Amino acid sequence: MSHPFRFLFLVLPVLLLALLTVWLPRVGDSARDPLVEQASEAVEAAPLTPEQRELDQAVSRIGGTFDGHVGIAVRDIEGGRTLHFNGLELFPQQSVSKLWVAMTALDEVDAGRLDLSEMVAIRTADLTVFHQPIRDIVRRDGSFSSDYAELIERAITESDNTANDRLLRRVGGAEAVQDFLDTHGLASIRFGIDERSKQSAIAGLEWRQSYAQGPAFFDARDRVDEAARREAFESYLADPIDGAPPVALVEALARLQRGELLSAGSTGLLLGTLARTKSGPQRLKAGAPEDWIVRHKTGTGQFFDGEQSGYNDIGLFTAPSGRSYAIAVMIARTREPTPVRMEMMQQVVRAVARYEAARAPVPASRPNAAID
Repeated sequence: MSHPFRFLFLVLPVLLLALLTVWLPRVGDSARDPLVEQASEAVEAAPLTPEQRELDQAVSRIGGTFDGHVGIAVRDIEGGRTLHFNGLELFPQQSVSKLWVAMTALDEVDAGRLDLSEMVAIRTADLTVFHQPIRDIVRRDGSFSSDYAELIERAITESDNTANDRLLRRVGGAEAVQDFLDTHGLASIRFGIDERSKQSAIAGLEWRQSYAQGPAFFDARDRVDEAARREAFESYLADPIDGAPPVALVEALARLQRGELLSAGSTGLLLGTLARTKSGPQRLKAGAPEDWIVRHKTGTGQFFDGEQSGYNDIGLFTAPSGRSYAIAVMIARTREPTPVRMEMMQQVVRAVARYEAARAPVPASRPNAAID
């Protein structure tokens, strides 16, 4: 063989490898996270029981037939097994991220750096955007005075954006929340930023405090050039600043349930608060049997061009037997009507209830577990 051909045989494999490195899809940050890797290894390592296989098939069928980009994860907390559909991908959390702010605040309480009875005044300059019941009080009275315990209650049970952002400022901002997640082995969950900045960026805007008044935010959003609005919307979905893989979300819920993230007192307080959530009554919660305990947090994103981003619900579901399941259903984007989305979420919970019944029938004489 001539020298030039020998050179080609040596160089071509190197060139091919370089091209593949550039062209092949890159694995996201979440896939390199220990939590996600553990979930992947568990699926590959241990064979599924017949009951697990049936639940796994149900989750895949529900997710695969939904017209939209959805991620589903179910964790049998006592059994230590997670089943999922698209569960390793990053999905926008929206107000699900309020849960991490509350956890960070309670971690501050556990460390003695925050007293929940500490008073706080919320004024016009503190108002945010979208759902914020506190705004009506500020408009009427000029300010709202309360303590941080009530802000946690309002942020979780009512998904009040102003309560959440004021609590976020008190605990040290977005970096403090991300540090809490990273320190507790939940690094694949991105907190992102405060609601004002996040929602403005998704709309192609930069936050101005005047947007907190009346319809000012919506009017400003309507004036954004359509191409710029589309670019901002698509950029957020392509790499959500508050993205999280569903498998990591259910693991976080499982750790909360087991008391591994907060003190016993703070764990009980947060679980009790999640049980009083008012938002999304027809999402996951509506699929649970009446005698189950449900603790959950919803998240809802913006619409653009008939499509909604970030329609979510995650929660802990406890059967009368005392066994608990962490469930996350995250819709990145869809054009499906709201009732169809809610029905899909309910189907996931009903599949978990069937799994629970198949594992071991609940004794008729067993009393229901009490809410923390």
